[in-house]
Amino acid sequence: MAGGSAIRGSRVGAGPMGEEERGEIAPRITISYWCANGHETRPSFVDDPATSVPLSWDCPRCGFPAGMDPLDPPDPPRNEPYKTHLAYVKERRSAEDGAQLLDEALAALRARRGEDG
Repeated sequence: MAGGSAIRGSRVGAGPMGEEERGEIAPRITISYWCANGHETRPSFVDDPATSVPLSWDCPRCGFPAGMDPLDPPDPPRNEPYKTHLAYVKERRSAEDGAQLLDEALAALRARRGEDG
């Protein structure tokens, strides 16, 4: 086996495949998007009337949503704090409902203890 460092199937000075082998590149447009932190993102899209350009784009630097208007970027998303199970229960029940349920549970427990004891 012959040793060598040449890449098989290529020749010295060969460049990348040209358009004649791959076909023509589709026409593109570049759109600027700005996030609330002032970062500009410039993705390119196919310039085709059948293809719609998105109104917002996620900023690759901070992750905030970005819009096309640099003076009025979209607001960053609000992160809701973690809620405990008790917080969710308090949203569904009033303090009076909780007191009534507690009284019923205690009465049932006392009745069961009286029967067992």
